[in-house]
Amino acid sequence: MQRIDKSAQEKFGIPAIILMENAGRAAAGVVIDMLDKKKIKKVVCVCGKGNNGGDGFVCARHLLNNAVDVDIFLLADPAELKGEAKINYEILERMRQAVKVLKGKRALPLFKDKLHKAGLLIDAIFGIGLRGEIKEPYKGIINLMNQSKKPIIALDVPSGLDATKGKTLGACVKATKTVTFALPKTGFIKDDGPSYIGKLIVVDISIPKIILRT
Repeated sequence: MQRIDKSAQEKFGIPAIILMENAGRAAAGVVIDMLDKKKIKKVVCVCGKGNNGGDGFVCARHLLNNAVDVDIFLLADPAELKGEAKINYEILERMRQAVKVLKGKRALPLFKDKLHKAGLLIDAIFGIGLRGEIKEPYKGIINLMNQSKKPIIALDVPSGLDATKGKTLGACVKATKTVTFALPKTGFIKDDGPSYIGKLIVVDISIPKIILRT
């Protein structure tokens, strides 16, 4: 998938920001469909500092534009954001939508309170590039999300799942649905994968089909 993304950008000239926009917007559509069936319309979106977090920022923006009550948490210092993720974070700032930085024990009470009040959670912490065992504070946050018993939509891959091998890496989001981009990942049918992805939804993010067939 990383090779396909690179090919879409370099050979076909599709900017990464467009791929991220399409991914986040498609995910927001799935979330809105789920919210239509729920009494509680509050959403908590948990974002990492990489591209998966950027997908989460885009998803949250489209939810906000559709009058959904969204609390956005970032598991990093905003200064650590780069590229497309940084751009989409800054768009939220310009919208005067506060992104809460979830670092340190002081932030946990607010996070737990928002989890309790939410009707649905969005996992945008780690994507297909995750390598190595998950450590704190990420491990604790993932465990809190799972313990909340709220429906969780994972963007592209449940955070903590090796997208290639299907093994969990110390902790893993147990998704209700996984909205994956362009193609299913091999880890979804291997080892622990089937137990963590929930219902799989594959969405188009405008990658040319000629790349997907190669």
